[in-house]
Amino acid sequence: MADLSERVTRTLELDVTLPDPKAVGRVEVRRIRMLAGTPSGAHVHNGPVFGTIVAGRVRYAVEGAAERILTPGDVFYEPEGVRVDSFDALEDDAEFIGVFPLQPRQDAGMVFV
Repeated sequence: MADLSERVTRTLELDVTLPDPKAVGRVEVRRIRMLAGTPSGAHVHNGPVFGTIVAGRVRYAVEGAAERILTPGDVFYEPEGVRVDSFDALEDDAEFIGVFPLQPRQDAGMVFV
């Protein structure tokens, strides 16, 4: 049998230096589904959000960055306190995994702006 290192590959998809690191007391991982054509509305998260698209296509725009279309396998980062202008399901239902690092006793939250 081949050496395990020959059977497994690891590819770095996203490497983010957090501008204001905080203690992480727990991490929530959520599977989120959006019906086709559903806009997220501009919003701000109370902590960083990381994720990957599982199905569908999403229009993604964070304040200060160019709009992108995310497809299955693409990863994203929504910084804490930065306006997310769009995270919109396009012509098909969209599904993604969101990862929410949380401080002790913090709940994940977002505010529409």
